[in-house]
Amino acid sequence: MAWLVCDDRVLATVEIATGWRERTVGLLGRDEISRALLLRPALSVHTLGMRFPIDVAHLDRDLVVLKTATMARHRVGLPVWRARAVLEAEAGSFARWGLMLGDRLEVRQTAGEVRG
Repeated sequence: MAWLVCDDRVLATVEIATGWRERTVGLLGRDEISRALLLRPALSVHTLGMRFPIDVAHLDRDLVVLKTATMARHRVGLPVWRARAVLEAEAGSFARWGLMLGDRLEVRQTAGEVRG
């Protein structure tokens, strides 16, 4: 299990999608989201066919937040050209987490092992 961390605060558990198929499917077909989903690499996302709205954060190669938005169902997001990853979470999560532009995120796999 991996944790999404910002400034040593655990924000959520996170699923990491790095393969083409994992990134293509993303959250499609799910009735709810119980953890965050990190798509890497990714420039943009869509919510076509999704059953719920989501929070989306575009991240640079160091997982610094470049842009955030809440996307309603059945929308297509524009690419963010400097983005190298996209974080998806349940709508309202970013406000609860206090996620802001410029925040640097980390993915911690186990104690002592960090992926950024």
